[in-house]
Amino acid sequence: MSDKDGKKTLGLGGGRSGQVKQSFSHGRTKNVVVETKRKRVVVPKPGATPAAGTTKPAPAGTDPSRRPAGISDSEMERRLKALQAAKAREAEDAERRAAEEREREAERERRRAEAEAKEREDREREEALKAKAEEDARRTQPAAAKPAAKAEAKVEEVDQAAAQAAAARAEAKGVSTVGPRKTDRERDDSRDRDRGGRAVREEGRRSGKLTLSEALSGEGGRQRSLAAMKRKQERARQKALGQSVRAEKQVREVQLPDTIIVSELANRMAERAADVVKALMKMGMMVNMNQTIDADTAELIIEEFGHKAVRVSDADVEQVIDMVEDRPEDLRPRPPIITIMGHVDHGKTSLLDAIRKTNVVAGEAGGITQHIGAYQVTTESGAVLTFLDTPGHAAFTSMRARGAQVTDIVVLVVAADDAVMPQTVEAINHAKAAGVPMIVAINKCDKPEADPQKVRTDLLQHEVVVEKMSGDVQDVEVSAITGKGLDELLEAIALQAEILELKANPNRPAMGAVIEAKLDVGRGPVATVLVRNGTLKQGDIFVVGEQWGKVRALINDRGERVQEAGPSVPVEVLGISGTPEAGDTLNVVETEAQAREIADYRQQVAKDKRAAAGAAATLEQLMAKAKADENVVELPIVVKADVQGSAEAIVQAMEKIGNDEVRVRVLHYGVGAITESDIGLAEASHAPVIGFNVRANAQARNAANQKGVEIRYYSVIYDLVDDVRAAASGLLSAEVRENFIGYAEIKEVFKVSGVGKVAGCLVTEGVARRSAGVRLLRDNVVVHEGTLKTLKRFKDEVKEVQSGQECGMAFENYDDIRKGDVIEIFEREEVERSLA
Repeated sequence: MSDKDGKKTLGLGGGRSGQVKQSFSHGRTKNVVVETKRKRVVVPKPGATPAAGTTKPAPAGTDPSRRPAGISDSEMERRLKALQAAKAREAEDAERRAAEEREREAERERRRAEAEAKEREDREREEALKAKAEEDARRTQPAAAKPAAKAEAKVEEVDQAAAQAAAARAEAKGVSTVGPRKTDRERDDSRDRDRGGRAVREEGRRSGKLTLSEALSGEGGRQRSLAAMKRKQERARQKALGQSVRAEKQVREVQLPDTIIVSELANRMAERAADVVKALMKMGMMVNMNQTIDADTAELIIEEFGHKAVRVSDADVEQVIDMVEDRPEDLRPRPPIITIMGHVDHGKTSLLDAIRKTNVVAGEAGGITQHIGAYQVTTESGAVLTFLDTPGHAAFTSMRARGAQVTDIVVLVVAADDAVMPQTVEAINHAKAAGVPMIVAINKCDKPEADPQKVRTDLLQHEVVVEKMSGDVQDVEVSAITGKGLDELLEAIALQAEILELKANPNRPAMGAVIEAKLDVGRGPVATVLVRNGTLKQGDIFVVGEQWGKVRALINDRGERVQEAGPSVPVEVLGISGTPEAGDTLNVVETEAQAREIADYRQQVAKDKRAAAGAAATLEQLMAKAKADENVVELPIVVKADVQGSAEAIVQAMEKIGNDEVRVRVLHYGVGAITESDIGLAEASHAPVIGFNVRANAQARNAANQKGVEIRYYSVIYDLVDDVRAAASGLLSAEVRENFIGYAEIKEVFKVSGVGKVAGCLVTEGVARRSAGVRLLRDNVVVHEGTLKTLKRFKDEVKEVQSGQECGMAFENYDDIRKGDVIEIFEREEVERSLA
């Protein structure tokens, strides 16, 4: 607030008690004025000398007569303290303003020094260019003196323009290169005048940025930037010196995917989109900037604009997988991988049990191997061997093929009492296709009916010549029961491994093959992986087929938890996002993002392949497929198995069941227990659910009972295939067979009222029955086929007439019978069919 004299006052109290005001004059406190309703008391500044003619007042507490009415000692003291605090704040503000002023002055000094230094550098650069131009002019011939003088004049003009521009820059920054230095007030005034009027001191010189008020008022406009002015000076200098001012085109490498939008292509080439659209229209493509073009067209456009095209595709995401060759000095010896192959029930697992001193056979359903197993064995000599045990049943072809692909040595087990069988031949073909050496183990030599020589002879038919037949394939006679020949077999394996010189690099990211995969209730997806190269460690991030994951745990073949697995070591891997396919390759990558990206790409590719395989290419193909399916009866089933390989084998066996009239259709197959969703799918398709070594959970069992869905459990693949084949056979229509039972010749035709024409016949062969079917033959041509309306012997209706007897016959709904026609009598019977 202010008093009547225009002085500022500070109110410290109010109301009825009074009002304290502080009077300021030129920034200094003079007196404290206390106004009340009764009188006005002036309290001098503490510590100040009273003015002449005044008496120093006594303290408020000592002289109650001088204190304003209604103000106590404490109130007076509080007001005085508030006054002192206000003075202290004022002093602090003054000191802060002084410090800020000093900082601004220092900043102005710094800017002034920078401007002077920049101006000095520009002047030195101009002098150097001028000296160079003069030197070039002196070197020219006398005939070129006139052009040189002209060029020198132009250089001087450019130098003069540059000097003027530098002076203008320095003046705009508040620095004068000529004359006395301006004071701060003069620089502030000059800056204010430049801001308000935007005065332009030199033509073509940028005066400042375009503001909203200038744009609306229509005065001035956006001037050329300082960089544009420099480029103009540089072009003028080059032109004066006779140099070319043509800008060089920058050639870019443009990454080109399978398809690209026109605007994106223009951005990658740093060209105008309109120019790209124009070039496309010249090529006959009427497109706009938002449309997509193929890679070949885009490559032509890129070459036309003078750039280089670099083809990329979605498959490049898999390039992060390390596929480099290992250096020879990094390779270390690794254990050999031996695959046991042969026909079913030839003793493969028993032979491996004898080597491992275990009893795996006792735990197998039906005494046959239906899974592929991986084991590591340490022999008495200290050698480490990795064995793969493959099934011998005909349905497990894919398992045997996978075993042959990942192995180093194939041990072909042939029973001495059974010789070469179909799966033995298949195993030989797998080994030859994989290009791996083979060792023949002739098992069951302890039996009395064993004939090893017959086995060697039978192998010759399949181009397998053993050493005892002057060949190069090792053969060993063994017995899994007595242990005969096991040491010789291990020695033969060690010799073959030594010849192969198997090596791997353990100090690199792991790469392995999935031998088997399953869905465990407590552990989730589990894959049995055979490490081929590198070392798989706990915590590694990997991608396997369409799945990815992080190694949560590693479990060896003895059920022990390990921290890492080196080359040729089989382990169970936990921590996969889903159940991979048996035979997929496992690769360790650096980051989780890379693994996820590769898995997503592979899933999309697989999805596209399935969509392309299920779609008909043309309308004619679609109609032909629909017509072919009209006469085919399908038996839908849902299959759940314990491991991925068994599910794959069952599906392949189901595809082989059927013919042109009936076939088995697998709606869904997977690994793990039978769930409620499987029951829902089976109910919608009226299909049974087949469980192979798995069981349904409680919810699935209840749902199956409520919806009437049949669940069948199997542990041996023989029984499963036989039952499905029998069920499919029941869908076949019965075969109708005709049995000819007799012939009759018409001797005369009679007309009988109420009956019509009746043929008087003589049964010439067989027997004529009332219930049988008949055909009317005229000149050995069938003119009618039907049934009999009546069959009479004399006047009696009879069921049959024997050969050589006469009878009367009338046809149902047919009267065109003639003398001399022959009646063929036959019976039809339905025969149940079955699938072979």
